[in-house]
Amino acid sequence: MLLNEFLSYVKTGKALSTDEIHAIMGDMSEEARRVTFRLNSSYHTPSEVRELLSELFGYKVPESLRVFPPFYSDFGKNIHVGENVFINACCHFQDHGGVTIGDGCQIGHNVVFATLNHGLQPEERGITYPAPIILGKNVWVGSNSTILQGVTIGDNAVIAAGAVVTKDVEAGTIVGGVPARFIKRI
Repeated sequence: MLLNEFLSYVKTGKALSTDEIHAIMGDMSEEARRVTFRLNSSYHTPSEVRELLSELFGYKVPESLRVFPPFYSDFGKNIHVGENVFINACCHFQDHGGVTIGDGCQIGHNVVFATLNHGLQPEERGITYPAPIILGKNVWVGSNSTILQGVTIGDNAVIAAGAVVTKDVEAGTIVGGVPARFIKRI
Protein backbone atom coordinates (compact mmCIF):
# COMPACT_ATOMS: atom_id res chain seq x y z
CA MET A 1 0.00 0.00 0.00
CA LEU A 2 1.28 3.45 -0.90
CA LEU A 3 1.08 6.45 1.43
CA ASN A 4 -1.60 8.22 -0.67
CA GLU A 5 -3.72 5.05 -0.64
CA PHE A 6 -3.39 4.83 3.15
CA LEU A 7 -4.31 8.51 3.60
CA SER A 8 -7.40 8.01 1.42
CA TYR A 9 -8.35 4.88 3.33
CA VAL A 10 -8.17 6.50 6.78
CA LYS A 11 -10.69 9.12 5.63
CA THR A 12 -13.27 6.31 5.51
CA GLY A 13 -12.92 5.68 9.26
CA LYS A 14 -12.80 1.93 8.65
CA ALA A 15 -10.71 -0.41 10.78
CA LEU A 16 -6.94 -0.37 10.36
CA SER A 17 -6.71 -4.13 10.55
CA THR A 18 -5.00 -5.66 7.50
CA ASP A 19 -1.40 -6.79 7.21
CA GLU A 20 -0.90 -4.30 4.36
CA ILE A 21 -2.16 -1.42 6.51
CA HIS A 22 -0.05 -2.51 9.48
CA ALA A 23 3.02 -2.68 7.22
CA ILE A 24 2.70 0.93 6.03
CA MET A 25 1.90 2.11 9.57
CA GLY A 26 5.05 0.36 10.80
CA ASP A 27 7.20 1.80 8.02
CA MET A 28 5.89 5.33 8.58
CA SER A 29 6.37 4.99 12.33
CA GLU A 30 10.02 4.05 11.81
CA GLU A 31 10.52 7.05 9.52
CA ALA A 32 8.79 9.38 11.99
CA ARG A 33 11.00 8.16 14.82
CA ARG A 34 14.15 8.69 12.75
CA VAL A 35 13.18 12.31 12.06
CA THR A 36 11.91 13.10 15.57
CA PHE A 37 15.00 11.57 17.18
CA ARG A 38 17.14 13.95 15.10
CA LEU A 39 14.84 16.87 15.94
CA ASN A 40 14.84 16.13 19.67
CA SER A 41 18.48 15.14 20.17
CA SER A 42 20.12 18.58 20.06
CA TYR A 43 19.49 22.29 19.65
CA HIS A 44 18.21 23.48 16.25
CA THR A 45 17.49 26.99 15.03
CA PRO A 46 13.84 27.75 14.23
CA SER A 47 14.65 27.36 10.53
CA GLU A 48 16.26 23.95 11.13
CA VAL A 49 13.23 22.88 13.18
CA ARG A 50 10.98 23.80 10.24
CA GLU A 51 13.22 21.86 7.83
CA LEU A 52 12.97 18.74 9.99
CA LEU A 53 9.21 19.16 10.38
CA SER A 54 8.88 19.57 6.60
CA GLU A 55 10.67 16.23 6.23
CA LEU A 56 8.41 14.65 8.86
CA PHE A 57 5.14 16.07 7.47
CA GLY A 58 6.07 15.51 3.81
CA TYR A 59 5.54 19.12 2.68
CA LYS A 60 7.20 22.51 3.21
CA VAL A 61 5.74 23.90 6.42
CA PRO A 62 4.95 27.63 6.64
CA GLU A 63 7.82 29.96 7.54
CA SER A 64 5.57 31.35 10.29
CA LEU A 65 5.34 27.96 12.08
CA ARG A 66 7.12 27.96 15.43
CA VAL A 67 7.69 24.71 17.34
CA PHE A 68 9.64 24.24 20.57
CA PRO A 69 11.03 20.69 20.64
CA PRO A 70 10.83 18.05 21.81
CA PHE A 71 8.06 17.14 19.39
CA TYR A 72 6.64 13.63 19.04
CA SER A 73 4.76 11.95 16.21
CA ASP A 74 4.17 8.28 15.52
CA PHE A 75 3.21 8.76 11.85
CA GLY A 76 4.02 12.31 10.70
CA LYS A 77 2.52 12.38 7.23
CA ASN A 78 -1.02 13.35 8.27
CA ILE A 79 -0.36 16.63 10.11
CA HIS A 80 -1.42 19.86 8.41
CA VAL A 81 -0.61 23.28 9.91
CA GLY A 82 -1.68 26.75 8.88
CA GLU A 83 0.10 30.08 9.15
CA ASN A 84 1.26 31.59 12.44
CA VAL A 85 0.91 28.39 14.44
CA PHE A 86 2.85 27.91 17.68
CA ILE A 87 3.36 24.46 19.23
CA ASN A 88 5.06 24.39 22.62
CA ALA A 89 7.35 21.64 23.94
CA CYS A 90 6.51 17.96 24.47
CA CYS A 91 3.41 17.72 22.28
CA HIS A 92 2.39 14.27 20.99
CA PHE A 93 0.73 13.74 17.62
CA GLN A 94 -0.84 10.35 16.95
CA ASP A 95 -1.76 11.57 13.49
CA HIS A 96 -2.75 8.46 11.54
CA GLY A 97 -6.33 9.76 11.28
CA GLY A 98 -5.20 13.31 10.48
CA VAL A 99 -4.56 16.44 12.53
CA THR A 100 -5.35 19.84 10.99
CA ILE A 101 -4.32 22.98 12.88
CA GLY A 102 -5.75 26.23 11.53
CA ASP A 103 -4.08 29.60 11.18
CA GLY A 104 -3.10 31.36 14.39
CA CYS A 105 -3.48 28.37 16.73
CA GLN A 106 -1.52 28.23 19.97
CA ILE A 107 -0.77 24.78 21.41
CA GLY A 108 0.46 24.55 25.02
CA HIS A 109 3.00 22.17 26.58
CA ASN A 110 2.31 18.42 26.62
CA VAL A 111 -0.82 18.47 24.46
CA VAL A 112 -1.83 15.08 23.02
CA PHE A 113 -3.67 14.66 19.70
CA ALA A 114 -5.02 11.08 19.53
CA THR A 115 -6.67 10.20 16.20
CA LEU A 116 -7.01 6.45 16.77
CA ASN A 117 -9.35 4.50 19.01
CA HIS A 118 -9.56 0.78 19.74
CA GLY A 119 -12.48 -1.62 19.52
CA LEU A 120 -14.34 -1.91 22.84
CA GLN A 121 -14.79 -5.67 22.95
CA PRO A 122 -11.74 -7.51 24.34
CA GLU A 123 -11.31 -9.54 21.15
CA GLU A 124 -11.36 -6.28 19.09
CA ARG A 125 -8.94 -4.21 21.18
CA GLY A 126 -6.08 -4.81 18.78
CA ILE A 127 -8.08 -3.13 16.00
CA THR A 128 -7.80 0.63 15.63
CA TYR A 129 -10.22 3.07 14.00
CA PRO A 130 -9.09 6.49 12.68
CA ALA A 131 -10.90 9.82 12.78
CA PRO A 132 -9.44 13.29 12.17
CA ILE A 133 -8.93 16.11 14.64
CA ILE A 134 -9.57 19.58 13.21
CA LEU A 135 -8.76 22.89 14.90
CA GLY A 136 -10.22 26.03 13.35
CA LYS A 137 -8.46 29.39 13.33
CA ASN A 138 -7.04 31.02 16.46
CA VAL A 139 -7.71 28.06 18.76
CA TRP A 140 -5.79 28.07 22.05
CA VAL A 141 -5.18 24.64 23.55
CA GLY A 142 -3.96 24.81 27.14
CA SER A 143 -1.10 22.71 28.51
CA ASN A 144 -1.63 19.03 29.30
CA SER A 145 -4.85 18.80 27.29
CA THR A 146 -5.84 15.74 25.28
CA ILE A 147 -7.89 16.00 22.09
CA LEU A 148 -9.50 12.72 21.05
CA GLN A 149 -10.29 11.30 17.64
CA GLY A 150 -13.03 12.82 15.53
CA VAL A 151 -13.14 16.15 17.41
CA THR A 152 -13.55 19.47 15.60
CA ILE A 153 -12.77 22.66 17.53
CA GLY A 154 -14.31 25.85 16.16
CA ASP A 155 -12.56 29.14 15.44
CA ASN A 156 -11.40 31.19 18.44
CA ALA A 157 -12.22 28.47 20.99
CA VAL A 158 -10.14 27.94 24.13
CA ILE A 159 -9.39 24.53 25.64
CA ALA A 160 -8.55 24.94 29.33
CA ALA A 161 -5.35 23.37 30.62
CA GLY A 162 -5.73 19.69 31.48
CA ALA A 163 -8.97 19.22 29.54
CA VAL A 164 -9.85 15.96 27.82
CA VAL A 165 -11.85 16.90 24.73
CA THR A 166 -14.15 14.07 23.64
CA LYS A 167 -16.76 16.07 21.66
CA ASP A 168 -16.79 18.93 19.16
CA VAL A 169 -16.25 22.43 20.58
CA GLU A 170 -18.27 25.40 19.31
CA ALA A 171 -16.48 28.45 17.92
CA GLY A 172 -15.88 31.25 20.42
CA THR A 173 -16.30 29.14 23.55
CA ILE A 174 -14.16 27.98 26.45
CA VAL A 175 -14.30 24.33 27.54
CA GLY A 176 -12.50 22.58 30.38
CA GLY A 177 -12.49 19.54 32.63
CA VAL A 178 -12.54 15.78 32.22
CA PRO A 179 -14.40 15.25 30.02
CA ALA A 180 -14.34 18.82 28.70
CA ARG A 181 -17.59 20.76 29.19
CA PHE A 182 -18.77 24.20 28.14
CA ILE A 183 -17.62 26.95 30.53
CA LYS A 184 -18.56 30.19 28.74
CA ARG A 185 -18.70 32.11 25.49
CA ILE A 186 -15.89 34.47 24.65
